[in-house]
Amino acid sequence: ESLRGRPRDASHSPQRISEGLFSLTFLLTPSYGYRGRDSRSNLFVLRSGEVVYFIACVVVLYRPGGGPGGSGGGGQRHYLGHTDCVRCLAVHPDGVRVASGQTAGVDKDGKPLQPVVHIWDSEKLHKLQEIGLGVFERGVGALAFSVSDQGSFLCVVDDSNEHMLSVWDWNRGAKLVEIKSTNDSVLAVGFNPRDSSCIVTSGKSHVHFWNWSPGGGAQGNGGLTRKQGVFGKYKKPKFVPCFVFLPDGDILTGDSEGTILTWGRSPPDSRTPGRGGAKETFGIIAQTRAHEGSIFALCLLRDGTVLSGGGRDRRLVQWGPGLTALQEAEIPEQFGAVRAIAEGLGSELLVGTTKNALLRGDLTQGFSPVIQGHTDELWGLCTHPSLNRFLTCGHDRQLCLWDGESHALAWSLDLKETGLCADFHPSGKVVAVGLNTGRWLVLDTETREIVSDVTDGNEQLSVVRYSPDGMYLAIGSHDNMIYIYSVSSDGAKCNRFGRCVGHSSFITHLDWSKDGSFIMSNSGDYEILYWDVAGGCKLLRNRYESRDREWATYTCVLGFHVYGVWPDGSDGTDINSLCRSHNERVVAVADDFCKVHLFLYPCARAKAPSRKYGGHGSHVTSVRFTHDDSHLISLGGKDASIFQWRMLGGGGTPSRTPSLSPASSLDV
Repeated sequence: ESLRGRPRDASHSPQRISEGLFSLTFLLTPSYGYRGRDSRSNLFVLRSGEVVYFIACVVVLYRPGGGPGGSGGGGQRHYLGHTDCVRCLAVHPDGVRVASGQTAGVDKDGKPLQPVVHIWDSEKLHKLQEIGLGVFERGVGALAFSVSDQGSFLCVVDDSNEHMLSVWDWNRGAKLVEIKSTNDSVLAVGFNPRDSSCIVTSGKSHVHFWNWSPGGGAQGNGGLTRKQGVFGKYKKPKFVPCFVFLPDGDILTGDSEGTILTWGRSPPDSRTPGRGGAKETFGIIAQTRAHEGSIFALCLLRDGTVLSGGGRDRRLVQWGPGLTALQEAEIPEQFGAVRAIAEGLGSELLVGTTKNALLRGDLTQGFSPVIQGHTDELWGLCTHPSLNRFLTCGHDRQLCLWDGESHALAWSLDLKETGLCADFHPSGKVVAVGLNTGRWLVLDTETREIVSDVTDGNEQLSVVRYSPDGMYLAIGSHDNMIYIYSVSSDGAKCNRFGRCVGHSSFITHLDWSKDGSFIMSNSGDYEILYWDVAGGCKLLRNRYESRDREWATYTCVLGFHVYGVWPDGSDGTDINSLCRSHNERVVAVADDFCKVHLFLYPCARAKAPSRKYGGHGSHVTSVRFTHDDSHLISLGGKDASIFQWRMLGGGGTPSRTPSLSPASSLDV
């Protein structure tokens, strides 16, 4: 169907649109979640006491419990300089400067974007240096600052086949030396804190001890020589995910066998000087059985003791001199395994987990979550009709209700199946959730009890939507049908009212009219259809009669009022989600290129101007405004991220057009 017809209220002149958009800004407030599922080197505590970690393209600086941001939720600030997913962090010995490495991405035309490392100031949130553009391949896998020389050097291992190891004078942005490290994956890198000429890397089936001679080497700009750690009579582990330097010069490695190996320096062998003279090496001097399953993290504490974090057994163990176990605690199963450990202020410990949770506590009192997140692709999102709350669901089968005021998880529920869509009843008392099996549930939002459990067809459901008066519920399915149910006044009971039959492809989006009598729907073959539900779920043949009908919500990506949001050359799948603000002034759009866009509404002319905002590291699957338009919620797909954007000058007041700040931000 042609969308060139123009709705009557699309009277904005181009000049007015661009002026209005000039004031469009959002500010990223909290992000929900932490990337622990598949990344390491992802949790540190800064000199300020802030915890630094990352999710998607955003590095989060989080102050647990204090500062701005609401009760218990602490405050968040964000470094937003990256253009693709951050994969690793390192903190300078001064506790202020941070290095963060990103993966390679692709732009919207499919061209590769090169990975890079940013070094930035965590107090002012501004970039000091960018290194490695055009040097690193695929991504930055691990990085570390030197310690003994005021952090002058940065060591980086990339994700290329040879896992190139390079040392940089990061202040000057100069690469001093580069060498192929190994074809096996490298999981960790570190400088010896007492001697920057000693660098250690570990990963799949290896520990390597590197000797670096600044100013030496064949090219006169630095030489690196490698000694492999020999396991000898000890079982060679499949992985060595972590290591730590002890004050006495020994090194501890944690491996996939649950073993901590102690590596001590052996004197140089003068009979085999080799290149650059005789080199001392490291050999295993002790083996300690520490965990069932892999050891994912080792952390040297200020008092000289060491903490180890286990995978399968989820245990945290504190080790004293001679690796005698002093104390231990177990992380509750719901949070997954220990991924990273950081020492906070006082006796507090921070623990990142493989189920994307960030916990705080200590070995005596135990641990409680301060950040929780989903662990797989997200699609379902709805916002509460009268509170700053929203609900999410996705491929990890978790249904989560979030409190947008305290920026915390209110509750979560295991759906046992993938949740793909959701919608609150106008009363807010119940919520409908559509699953990937054709089944849909209605849950009481307070008790979390299932009050209705219905199956329509056997294909996935893509949209569930209550009518504005709450009398009907529409279910859009991949079997090309829209199922209509009449709903009891409390929302608990549903009875089949009819079906809307006529689409020749799966339903993607639908909206109710303000009077609750009509539906507009989109399908996978880019068709827009209109239905008279009250009149018996009849298809309206004359589509232009519906052109000026008023819609209670506008989430259809195809429609007279929004055809200007589509980019040139689009294949029809580039926009995943769209949402009009409740004051009907703005449209937010989620695209396949990691961006959230804002347009003025109505957006009924081609190539309409917009503001776009980055932060997600994957396709953005859904956007929804909160009930008062004070915030926008956006979901990332594969990065499993949830971002909450605050409308600057918005808050639902029509006097000023709201606007997402792409700069680094402070939640105040």
